[in-house]
Amino acid sequence: MSPFKPLFIFTALLTSSLGFSQFTDVINSNRPGESQAAFSVGRTVIQAEFGVTGIREDHFVDNYEAKGFNYDLAVRYGAFFEQLEFMLGAQYSYEDYSEPGVYIKDQGFKKINLGAKFLVYDPYKNYEEKKNLYSWKANHKFSWRQFIPAVGVYAGVNVDLATTKFLRPGYPKPQNTSLKGMILTQNQFGKFVLVGNIIMDQFPKYPSIDYVVTLTRGFNQYWSGFIEIQGFNNDYYKDNIFRGGAAYLIAQNIQVDAALGTNVKNTPTLQNATVGLSWRFDENYNDVYLRIPKEKKSKEDKKKDKKKEKDKKRLDAIENGEKTK
Repeated sequence: MSPFKPLFIFTALLTSSLGFSQFTDVINSNRPGESQAAFSVGRTVIQAEFGVTGIREDHFVDNYEAKGFNYDLAVRYGAFFEQLEFMLGAQYSYEDYSEPGVYIKDQGFKKINLGAKFLVYDPYKNYEEKKNLYSWKANHKFSWRQFIPAVGVYAGVNVDLATTKFLRPGYPKPQNTSLKGMILTQNQFGKFVLVGNIIMDQFPKYPSIDYVVTLTRGFNQYWSGFIEIQGFNNDYYKDNIFRGGAAYLIAQNIQVDAALGTNVKNTPTLQNATVGLSWRFDENYNDVYLRIPKEKKSKEDKKKDKKKEKDKKRLDAIENGEKTK
């Protein structure tokens, strides 16, 4: 079976779902961490995320050293539905590799990824929290709903372009194409956002069950910071990488970022530093409005409208700390 077939089947299954808005006022980038959010960019929106990462790798047992740069580009496009997003990712690498008696310099495209992401469940869709008209405290009490995550899924294909020069001792030659799937979760805890990814990668020949957990906090309308742990688990490589960094919003559709990462083992020891830029084009995005024809209101309906208006004024007064009658 062609490795692209599951992707087409996955996309076709999405056509039975209805859309709802996931577009945000400011850009929402997956950078500078390695996790993916559960939400898409929004229908007709194009978003590009570019980064340059300096890498250093030293293996205590195999006695090799590698250093260089990775150039990563991800292009995201929302199509057909608000929940659906298509992604194209590419990585270009430049590397100096050395071990006793061996020195290799190599550069070129390392891999390309093509996939689609779909939001399966949003706990706040069609949910409206009831306001207490008499108590400010009741309206700001702890909510258990925030522990219910939004859930998305991803399906895609890896195209490996790495030459044998990029391979490490004991590693097999990569597959030309392989499958990748992910389960994506996202929680909003006030100013904190928790994103988790469970990743099934490099199927079927060299399967790897990986994960990423990212905690992000917004400090103000411009700055945000994050901490992250990423784990790899396959027959050839097991490791945990820790990252931390920040992002700055230059404009509504432009973000810059920087981050540092390291692991805690020496087979190999890894260090990396990255800087990046995210840009969004949303000129073609339009909110969908449903027009409802006006109907003549009865006396009973007019009374209900007056009561709603009165209740709204009471609620506003409570929120502002004013006394109500």
